[in-house]
Amino acid sequence: MKKIGLTGGIGAGKTFVASIFQKMGIDVFSADIYAKRCMQESKELKDVIVQCFGADIYKNGGLQKQKLAEIVFSDSEKLNVLNKLVHPFVQIEFEKWCKIQTSSFLLKEAAILFESDSHKNLDAIICVSAPLQIRIERVMQRDRCSEQAVLKRIANQMPEEEKEHLSDFVIVNDSKEKLLPQIISISKKLTN
Repeated sequence: MKKIGLTGGIGAGKTFVASIFQKMGIDVFSADIYAKRCMQESKELKDVIVQCFGADIYKNGGLQKQKLAEIVFSDSEKLNVLNKLVHPFVQIEFEKWCKIQTSSFLLKEAAILFESDSHKNLDAIICVSAPLQIRIERVMQRDRCSEQAVLKRIANQMPEEEKEHLSDFVIVNDSKEKLLPQIISISKKLTN
């Protein structure tokens, strides 16, 4: 069974594209959801996060997501540390998940597919792409945050052009190009 990565910069619309694949019967693993689950449920991971980011990063057993985001999105080194801690746990969950799926191919949706090196274990990569201004507006609306906050997060990600270059397929999600024909075309190529 082919394992396909689905990535894109913040606000590009990869989760929305993943939901369309899902409606077409493709099993989708959301690395971001599993990362949050691992940071919340794995005692081993929680202990290491506390060692690196301080005891007050968890309050009453719950991860202080806003506090952690403020730390890692203002310091790319700390973001790299967090990603290196969390990624192995997510990879184990992905491998377990793959064993019980039945669709013609599998999608691993991950914002940091290349940055975490998890693209190396996949058969192909799809990048969802959108113009920068559209991405900024989408994230501001979705997360109810300032343009400055969005730009800070974008600055910590691999440039979208680089992701496109490293990918096997690019889906343009700019509200002009129709998504469904692009998704169907890629899906046909992946099942042949």
